[in-house]
Amino acid sequence: MDLSLLVWGDAGWGDELFFGALMTLAVASASYLFGIVFGTGFAAMKLSKITVLHLIADMYTTIIRGIPELLVIYLVFFGGGAVLRAVAKGVFGYGEFIDLPIFITGMLCIGFSSGAYSTEVIRGAVLAVPIGQIEAARAIGMSKSKRFFRILVPQVSRYALPGLGNVWQLTLKETSLISVIGLVEIMRQADIGAGSTKEPFTFYFAALLLYLGLTSISNRGFLRAESWANRGVREI
Repeated sequence: MDLSLLVWGDAGWGDELFFGALMTLAVASASYLFGIVFGTGFAAMKLSKITVLHLIADMYTTIIRGIPELLVIYLVFFGGGAVLRAVAKGVFGYGEFIDLPIFITGMLCIGFSSGAYSTEVIRGAVLAVPIGQIEAARAIGMSKSKRFFRILVPQVSRYALPGLGNVWQLTLKETSLISVIGLVEIMRQADIGAGSTKEPFTFYFAALLLYLGLTSISNRGFLRAESWANRGVREI
């Protein structure tokens, strides 16, 4: 393993790997937030008494969790541009080539997967809130909006945090798959460096350290967030 290849500047690939790590964080963060929004909406649909909404949400989580993430990436990458071109031609009469930006494609692909897992985490957290607290708030005349923001949201956030931490770790690692569509994140940059220098072990080991560093820091952050969220809660 030639560590001189990992120095910063023109003599090494350290800066390229660093910026690849930043791209990984950017895609993971955008995908995670997108997934949280998706997950919240579909969790509400799953908890809804409207059968159609429940079936749609159930289909989403079943399909996305049941197929490989790499297949989702290929479907969105090749199908997203086709859908855009069809819409542009049908609505605006624009027949030129249109394709989704690679960053948006990566965010959507990872976000769809993240959203499916977030849906189940959030749904479980809502069901974990003691019904007695909601009934007590209703009994003292608390409005629906106050019950939602003062009772439901804080409790759901606390119950969902450990699961959402796991979803973040999964999202962070799944960003490595979008290297297949050309987005230069950690894995793509490691591939480029390995191909250019013929030192694959050096670059893939560096990628290992970068991912391990990002996941370790993230884990400590979520543990701190859990401790803060559970402050004042009596352990049984």
